[in-house]
Amino acid sequence: MELEIRGGVRAAPVTGRTPQERQALRHAPDPRDRTADPGHVARTARELEEDGFDSALVVQSSSWPDPWLVAGWALAATDRLRLAVAHRVGAAAPTTAARALATLDRLSGGRAAAHVIVGSSDLDVARDGDLLGKADRYRRAGEYLEVFRRYLTADEDIDHDGEFYRVHGARPGLRPHPGGELLSFGGSAPEGVALAARYADVYAVSPLPLPDTRRRIAEVRAAAAAHGRTLRIWRHVTVVLDDTDEAARERVRRLRRDALRLTAGPGAHGFAEAVQLDRDRERGRADPRRAGSDGADQVAAYVRRSLAATYTGSPDTVADRIGLLRSAGVDIVQLDLPAETDHDRGLRRALVARLRHGVRIPAARRGW
Repeated sequence: MELEIRGGVRAAPVTGRTPQERQALRHAPDPRDRTADPGHVARTARELEEDGFDSALVVQSSSWPDPWLVAGWALAATDRLRLAVAHRVGAAAPTTAARALATLDRLSGGRAAAHVIVGSSDLDVARDGDLLGKADRYRRAGEYLEVFRRYLTADEDIDHDGEFYRVHGARPGLRPHPGGELLSFGGSAPEGVALAARYADVYAVSPLPLPDTRRRIAEVRAAAAAHGRTLRIWRHVTVVLDDTDEAARERVRRLRRDALRLTAGPGAHGFAEAVQLDRDRERGRADPRRAGSDGADQVAAYVRRSLAATYTGSPDTVADRIGLLRSAGVDIVQLDLPAETDHDRGLRRALVARLRHGVRIPAARRGW
């Protein structure tokens, strides 16, 4: 089975006046303000398709454009690219979301899926009126996915009376294309692994050292096997490329300098209120005694941490490193690798070509 190569489609470009500024700010926290730019969505999706990507993720946050609508626009602009739509449990009834997925999948010829999330930040989910704590959100997600899956395949009216949802006489008028992988799920907590094993087709493994990645993949696949199911594994990778390894390392140094300067200048408050930083504070990663009133220290720490975790080098070097993930059991690699210039795009194409021809495992059925 070939490695599936995934990208991302944003509703609008990263903030920044020049390609160099936008390259740097890809490694900064995302401001809560984000508009919807139809030309950017269509162009990004078409370029991913032209450059050999198989699929792309549309992300979600409480203040960003609706990911289902962004995905629909991207799908309409492409012929082959598949779209996974980040969908947070609690934002809609499971039957409503299931119909949205089925509709998008039918309209796109079987190219849509949902990446189900429970919300990593209590503060951000509360902005949409969801006041449950993380443990309760996981428990609700189990009931949600049970209804979601059951509804998508129902041949007759179904009823459900549960703790969080009540459904009476529900039946879908349309179904997704048969045989596709419709649901992915992440979450490193035991509850997340259990939900993925029971309901998902794809598990998004957290960025971990390679030995820990192997253990987590073995754990989630064993959990799925207990339900008579199999899972494919998806891993996100942030990449910095250049023609040589040394040039790529120098590029990281420049990106760090530029990102730190830009996030400390005008509009710094927008980076400081990013959802990623809400999550860090809730997880105890930030030290409130050191952070300034504008969150500047926390923003700077995020930038440094983001760039320290990149896969850096020439296309060949990065492809070899991704090959280690492949050998650990990763089936889908998401490349966080924007193309702001023609040089960027040429490097991205070279990496995709190298992954296509140099990273394979024995042939098997290739699905979503």
